[in-house]
Amino acid sequence: MQPNCSHLHNIQGSGDDSSSSQSAHAVRLSGESSCHLSGDVRIQLNSAVGEARENASSRHSRPGSQSRSHGHAHSEAGGLDDSTLDSEEHSGSSLSELRYLLQWLHKSLPYILILCVKLIMQHIIGISLGIGLLTTYMYANKSIVNQVFLRERCSKLQCAWLLVYLTGSSLLLYYTFHSQSLYYSLIFLNPTVDFMNFWEVLWIVGVTDFILKFLFMGFKCFILLVPSFMMSFKSKGYWYMLLEELCQYYRMFVPIPVWFRYLIGYGELDSVLGWTLGILLGLLYLILKLLSFFGQLRNFRQVLRIFCTRPHYGVTASKRQCSESDDICSICQAEFQKPILLICQHTFCEECISLWFNREKTCPLCRTVISDHVNKWKDGATSMHLQIF
Repeated sequence: MQPNCSHLHNIQGSGDDSSSSQSAHAVRLSGESSCHLSGDVRIQLNSAVGEARENASSRHSRPGSQSRSHGHAHSEAGGLDDSTLDSEEHSGSSLSELRYLLQWLHKSLPYILILCVKLIMQHIIGISLGIGLLTTYMYANKSIVNQVFLRERCSKLQCAWLLVYLTGSSLLLYYTFHSQSLYYSLIFLNPTVDFMNFWEVLWIVGVTDFILKFLFMGFKCFILLVPSFMMSFKSKGYWYMLLEELCQYYRMFVPIPVWFRYLIGYGELDSVLGWTLGILLGLLYLILKLLSFFGQLRNFRQVLRIFCTRPHYGVTASKRQCSESDDICSICQAEFQKPILLICQHTFCEECISLWFNREKTCPLCRTVISDHVNKWKDGATSMHLQIF
């Protein structure tokens, strides 16, 4: 048995280098059958078999790793595809929701129109009056601005007609609704309305705001009627500015009594909680109005200072300085009328440059800053803002 085992070892040693896989497999089988009683030989054979299995497993592991890498790449590509699909599904759901909303609006449109017609019929008087007041304001405001722009060429007849038109419109409105005593709001009193809901409050405040606009626009028409030898064009501009600022401040305080009465007195619960809530809302409203007043007080003080000081934009130009400009104003393209020389050495008519600085701060030619503020409302315009609260 020993010689045969040693001979088997020799065959295995030489078979690792030169024998083929079939001969090595046959030798291992014969060795196992002949030497199964020898422990040493069995150990060596097992180790050889383990090395062969390790070599085979290493050969099979290489394509497996490549397959795993390819699988990982495919999984990443699949993740990107999933995110793209999610975004497409999200956009598709948004479009479907928008389409559903449009379909609902299309189906509900007849019912919405029916409700709108019903609301219009319930408030037909208020809506018609509001349209009439807005149209009157726009017509009168545009006409006054045009007449101010014409300066000395303004039509006295047109100004008188505007004054009569605004006065007649206001008196006709108050006469039509004399039972409600809407004119009480002009002197900070409550109209004679027993119970005021939200719509009635808006009605009273809106009508009063338009009437105040008409009142101050009538004052501007009266200033337009003043002859130029009594009040110059420049002085009229300062009066327009002051009247408009006074109008805005007066309109800011007029709605306070009406809204304060509504916030305190309006309530369905006649209890301590209802009265307490009403008083708190009224006090909060007064505080907000007080803050808005102090916020605009600075502007009013500035306008009042401008009205009192009447700042000058330059000095009177001499004949030589006028001749340097060919005796032609660059704004009106006519001969100088009371020429004024600015600090930038450009000459203009006094009225022309005053009208220019109503909206601008710089010289019309060289854009040098001449004024540190814009004189708003000197062109006779009235603010379109509706003072509701």
